[in-house]
Amino acid sequence: MSRSDFTAKEFAGRLARVRAEMRLQNLDWLVAVHPVSIHWLTGSDAKSYQEFQCLLVGAQDEPLVVLTRHGEKHEFETDSLADEVHWFGGGENEDPIEAFAALARRHGLLGKRIGLEVPAFYLHPYHYLALRDLMGDALITESTDLIPRLKLVKSPAELGYIRRAAAIADLGMDRFKRDLAAGATELTLAGGVYETLLSNGSGIAASPINLVSGPRSAYSHGAPTERVLQRGDYVNIEFGATYRRYTATIGRQFVLGRPTPRMLELYDVVRDASDAMTAAIRHGVSARLPHEAARAVIGKAGLEPYRVHLSGYGLAPGFPPSWAEPLHMIGGSPNVLEAGMVVTVEPPVFIGAEGLGARIIDTLLVTQTGAERLGKSSRDLIVVE
Repeated sequence: MSRSDFTAKEFAGRLARVRAEMRLQNLDWLVAVHPVSIHWLTGSDAKSYQEFQCLLVGAQDEPLVVLTRHGEKHEFETDSLADEVHWFGGGENEDPIEAFAALARRHGLLGKRIGLEVPAFYLHPYHYLALRDLMGDALITESTDLIPRLKLVKSPAELGYIRRAAAIADLGMDRFKRDLAAGATELTLAGGVYETLLSNGSGIAASPINLVSGPRSAYSHGAPTERVLQRGDYVNIEFGATYRRYTATIGRQFVLGRPTPRMLELYDVVRDASDAMTAAIRHGVSARLPHEAARAVIGKAGLEPYRVHLSGYGLAPGFPPSWAEPLHMIGGSPNVLEAGMVVTVEPPVFIGAEGLGARIIDTLLVTQTGAERLGKSSRDLIVVE
């Protein structure tokens, strides 16, 4: 993504919404750390998230100020909407918190009311503690979800990118179907999928491909290996395609040769749970409702102990290691679904003792009256003779 991927009007609207929410929360400044937050407000696609970086957002008409490592300075200057770009490091080590302190004093943050994003993957604990000490009483809240919750409902332009990603994901699944055969390795099959995705315009997805076969099919998030596929294998694949970092995910079940009754049973339960979940999705319902619909199907089949994770979640533009948003379809979720949100549907069953697992994954757009499945790939169990 870059600043040219959306209109100036759309970027300005995003910033206005963030500032309005900041004023409601009585914040003078927001220190955004999550790369998706920085990306959403400035258009920056810079790969600097593994080092300290932040975006300073004032509640009034202050400039958007970026602090990043020296290696990303030029990219922020030429391909983002940041009004000021400051940097640390370069050819020698430099403490980024010292650089932040100088910048905070220059813009008068330390005497104001500050909210700080504290994302799971992108803020080192040492840096967090140093920032907290530096800000002192000025740090009044950890505003980790302020921006992410504002962006759960997608704009028409964002939805266009997600639809493009879903179409590319379908091409990747078509390639996998063509290549799947006894004697192929998991890694070779994964390579074919990636070749198809990238050659058709997908960027590199924030989370790597999951591809498991045979006894490894009980691994809910197993990476592909050198394992050679054999007749009789149950196979599960999940991957994401992206367009301008906007993600669509897909997951399907396959079997090489005749499926066993147990394979068919697990597939049917997961398919029915996915259908029940999809039927429950619409504008205005609690995110717990689709989850409970899927859980009821799995529980009725006696498989509740093997439901190993949540039933679905929101999808965002993603940076490694995740494309997820803070919208979870699981028990106790506080979220309410709204038209324009994009979610995954993926109720799981994985039974380690049997070496079997099943999961069907689709990307859905929440609408006023239901849900639209964005991918077109068949959801049937694919049997390869």
